[in-house]
Amino acid sequence: MDRFDAMRVFTRIVERRSFTLAADDLGLPRSSVTDAVKGLEARLGVRLLQRTTRQVSPTLDGEAYYQRCVTLIADLEEADGAFAGARPTGLIRIDVHGTQARHFLLPGLPAFLAAYPGIRLHIGEAHQPLDMIREGFDCILRTGDLADSVLIQRRLAVLERGTFASPAYLARFGAPRTLGDLDGHRMVGLMSPHASEILPLLFRDGDQVRELMLPATVTVTGPETNVACACEGLGLIQVPRYRVEMEVASGTLVEVLPDFPPTPLAVSLLYSHTRQLSPRLRVFIDWVVERYREASVRSAPSLRPYARRIAYGRRGPEGE
Repeated sequence: MDRFDAMRVFTRIVERRSFTLAADDLGLPRSSVTDAVKGLEARLGVRLLQRTTRQVSPTLDGEAYYQRCVTLIADLEEADGAFAGARPTGLIRIDVHGTQARHFLLPGLPAFLAAYPGIRLHIGEAHQPLDMIREGFDCILRTGDLADSVLIQRRLAVLERGTFASPAYLARFGAPRTLGDLDGHRMVGLMSPHASEILPLLFRDGDQVRELMLPATVTVTGPETNVACACEGLGLIQVPRYRVEMEVASGTLVEVLPDFPPTPLAVSLLYSHTRQLSPRLRVFIDWVVERYREASVRSAPSLRPYARRIAYGRRGPEGE
């Protein structure tokens, strides 16, 4: 293993805090990963990693060496990618909520992989906050107003949302025409991924945003179950319009209170500022941006490309 390959191994171990996970990511035997680090430590004459029974962490020398390795590897990949014949290769690990992956990304993925046959893609579907670097992801997609972080945030689009219920539910509780008519209604309680609390319903009423909490006999943590509960008549839900296009078209769900739409959800792509973008990640990000742009053309009422900051500073539910 040459020096640059050993550096790649070392940086992956630091990011994943594990020899085994780094070996899995790189497709190498664990023994090769161990030997690479030993070789680096012998060449440099310092200890780079501290090993415990639970995790691996860099020493002070290891942290300094890691920062230099990240820069050198990025420069090498940039130099290789500058030649016309060079094609991006390697593994890209992303995390995106399943409904968005299936709607926006997967339909175009075969064409992307055909254009870049050297790229491999791992798609994770976490429904909670994660440490992107430590867990080995190159980029993540999230919805809602995101908290400040050290990650670079690139806004992709805005998801328009609506309030929906099943015909059976409306036959039982009545179809509300104003926000005052919601007295006596129920909602499916969607739990926040950031705290153990039910997210309120949000309605735009003129220039104001009103929060309403309705009784919830069922609470859920996943967007798919959220929609399924509404289809079974268990309460009102607020979701992006693209998510329930088929249910609305078939009559399984009906939109209510269209004059008081929920606040929209921004979609953002996040990646680390600690390194330059590798050629494979750069082409992938460009492709994701284009996928959302194309979706905005196909589904104008449901999604629009991001052109301005959302005027409503409310945090929306993730996973939609």
